[in-house]
Amino acid sequence: MTLQIGRTLAESTPSFTEPPHPGDDAPNVLVILLDDTGFAQIGCYGSDIDTPNLDALAAGGLQFTNFHVTPLCSPTRASLLTGRSQHAVGMRGVSNWSTGFPHQLGHISPHAATVAEVLHDAGYGTFCAGKWHLAPMEQCSAAGPMDHWPLARGFDRFYGFLEGETDQFHPDLVCDNHPVDPPAGPDDGYHLSDDLVDQLLRMIRDSKGVRPDRPFFAYLPFGATHAPHQAPPEYLAKYRGRYDEGWDVHRRRWYERQLELGLIPPGTELAPRNPGVEAWDDLPDNQQRLAARLQEAFAAFLDHTDDQIGRLIDGLCAMGELDDTIVVALADNGASQEGGPYGVMHEMKFFNFILETPDEAIERIDDIGGPHSHTNYPWGWAQCGNTPFRWYKQNTHEGGVHVPMIVHWPNGIDPDQHGTLRHQFANVADIAPTLYDLIGVTPPATRRGLDQLPVTGHSFAELLSDPDAPARNTLQYFEMMGSRALVARLDGVWWKAVCRHEHGGDFDTEPWELYRLDDDWSECHDLAADEPDTLARLIDLWWSEADRHGVLPLDDRGVELFGARFRDRSPHPADRRYVYRPPMSPIPAQAAASIGGRSFDLTATVTRSSGDDGVLYAAGTQNSGITVFVQDDRLVVDYNAFDDHTVVESADPLPDGDVTLTARFRRTGSRTGSVEILVDGMPAGSADIPFYMRMISSVGASVGFDQGSPVSTRYPAPFPFAGLLHSVEIQLVSREAAGTDAARAQQQMAQQ
Repeated sequence: MTLQIGRTLAESTPSFTEPPHPGDDAPNVLVILLDDTGFAQIGCYGSDIDTPNLDALAAGGLQFTNFHVTPLCSPTRASLLTGRSQHAVGMRGVSNWSTGFPHQLGHISPHAATVAEVLHDAGYGTFCAGKWHLAPMEQCSAAGPMDHWPLARGFDRFYGFLEGETDQFHPDLVCDNHPVDPPAGPDDGYHLSDDLVDQLLRMIRDSKGVRPDRPFFAYLPFGATHAPHQAPPEYLAKYRGRYDEGWDVHRRRWYERQLELGLIPPGTELAPRNPGVEAWDDLPDNQQRLAARLQEAFAAFLDHTDDQIGRLIDGLCAMGELDDTIVVALADNGASQEGGPYGVMHEMKFFNFILETPDEAIERIDDIGGPHSHTNYPWGWAQCGNTPFRWYKQNTHEGGVHVPMIVHWPNGIDPDQHGTLRHQFANVADIAPTLYDLIGVTPPATRRGLDQLPVTGHSFAELLSDPDAPARNTLQYFEMMGSRALVARLDGVWWKAVCRHEHGGDFDTEPWELYRLDDDWSECHDLAADEPDTLARLIDLWWSEADRHGVLPLDDRGVELFGARFRDRSPHPADRRYVYRPPMSPIPAQAAASIGGRSFDLTATVTRSSGDDGVLYAAGTQNSGITVFVQDDRLVVDYNAFDDHTVVESADPLPDGDVTLTARFRRTGSRTGSVEILVDGMPAGSADIPFYMRMISSVGASVGFDQGSPVSTRYPAPFPFAGLLHSVEIQLVSREAAGTDAARAQQQMAQQ
């Protein structure tokens, strides 16, 4: 009714604004995203890892065998959530980078509405629990700005972490727009994947309990199975000894099962071992033992994650919501190559140029998969995870971009199609337009005054009912740090042209490879020399697509783009002086003082009485870190370089009242350093540091307490300072020592 306002209520007519609603028939949507999970690693895609819940979704839905993503996490997430090219929306690489070019903003362009924004505007409840990694990491502290956090991009609720990785037992967590502590610790049975599902179910129940008429869009991007590979002890025990036969036996076994299940075309060859992957039988005993245990941790991690998916599905079923929920489960890229040839017990050692041999790492083999580990498996197991393909995550060959994808929707898929396969080519950008098509929602041409980029993905909605429908996406480009590829259907034949770029190589002269995908899914037979005209045509198409989607300029920088950018009006001031005044929330690594590899002074001003102990400043974890604290009325520094603790303690008790406490860290050589402590400016102790870390940890800092696992063995976390901590000032007194930029960059790249 038309609003009328008269002199009295009797002379007036009210008008009520009705919120949008997508209609009574609108289905729920659940998108489950696994991290660094290769094509073969889910049980129904060939492996022997127990994933009964994902397998059940495939058996009750559709299993896609020719689904593709980008080679890295942030770009895939940007494309998944927008239905557009990752370059077009500003995310050619990870959100840690910002280059000043439109294709690498470090966030999703506001000219590309997310699925959450579109469905929220249509009347959906929108919830996210898990890994975000779509905001500039400098902006992911409690200081913000929060323009690109989940709640600013269409989600009503968020619970998870904003970085590229986190410790599964001691995660860095955010609830909505503020940091929070985990509800428990590993001694209490805590694991992040359980927590994410608990929180997401609560969000859905809160919504459905009050508004049962309103459908939901739920996005569950697990931290699993990204490193660190961590799982509860009973899952680790379950896989003990399972992979002792080695990657050659298991890769062959998984490949044969893929052929048997029809997941790969008959005649597909098992690609040869990638360069750097040795025959299992040629490995020394300790290398085999270490590699097998690292694969056990991965399998346990995936198995545990699958059980959490089962809990979520059971929860939806108990609410009566599962039948009318479109479930899409996929991976963001292929299996990770960042574990190197041996695998790593602690990735920070690798980024400090410490090559930990299997003979050294084997001493801590029983830590693998638990809270006191930060492991990733070796190349051989990663290629096994990508069976039958070549190469890995970060590469535009099939091993990097060809992943599992399952669609389950009881009310929308005919029962006679349950458990069937779909071999049509599809890409991650095709998911959003498919959802819009199935729901009956049209993405806006303008949103909040901003013109929107066209949704360029191709709906595959008809594949849900017609297994013989043709692929709508017949031309798809790929690019990652200069590596390029194009899949195209030309004259009825599916081709792939691919160029594996080496950093610094000549884009114009480096070789392209050519594969006929109809009979060579695993890219074993390069036809570049036999079909030069076809290859030239595909290369021209690649450049055309690159121009259309904003891929240019080609930029092979990656690791160079990490690290602090010192400038005013930023978390890293130009004078390199940081001043923190607690109480403060934990500070993520890329927003915290950039102390790795540098000489610096840390000065804390306190007011205390006898017995006022606790942490003044801590950075890192129990695996590696630096902590400055007061204990038994003495100032203590513990420099924890991968469990080698250099501890210096003041000889005399601290005075009561106002005190200035200083720790001076100095780099004295390429790998050595020293620390001196001072009380009110007077020397109070010193020690040499045998190994001065360039990279300290992927975990950031906390002021006035030690967040997460304790850096020092001398106290339990968080050990908050009991006195009055006025401020902590950190003044960098040197620029990076040689190699620190590269070390930090390599570490950051492996987190993605």
